[in-house]
Amino acid sequence: MPIRVDQMMQLLCSVSQEKGMTAAVKHSGRGALLAGATAFVGGLVGGPPGIAVGGALGGLLGAWMTSGQFKPVPQILMELPPAEQQKLFDEAIAIVRNLDWTDIAQLTALVMGSGHLQQQLAGVVINYLTRELSAEIKYGE
Repeated sequence: MPIRVDQMMQLLCSVSQEKGMTAAVKHSGRGALLAGATAFVGGLVGGPPGIAVGGALGGLLGAWMTSGQFKPVPQILMELPPAEQQKLFDEAIAIVRNLDWTDIAQLTALVMGSGHLQQQLAGVVINYLTRELSAEIKYGE
């Protein structure tokens, strides 16, 4: 039985919700941009010592601003662009491809009734989030 990408995202959302997964996505690009901008402004205002002071202050401010705030993983998964959802789908389908199911409701029941399958799909989500989004994962709330 073929499964659509949106159906797989719903299944992965169910698994991550069951596990109580939250993630903080780090936005290191924003922090680097802020550090560079403050170093530049510091250089314009104070010359070479201003670059050092501006870079240090910008780095601290950038680190503070980009420290991740945890969001539920299902929310993160549903906000992914279609191309990223397809990447995650391609990894997750390998786990459920050989299972015997007729529709998405039966597949969801099969997965949610098996701790092993839940763990495998949660592993796919965790690997994707840490590799592609540099996210930090937490369990439970």
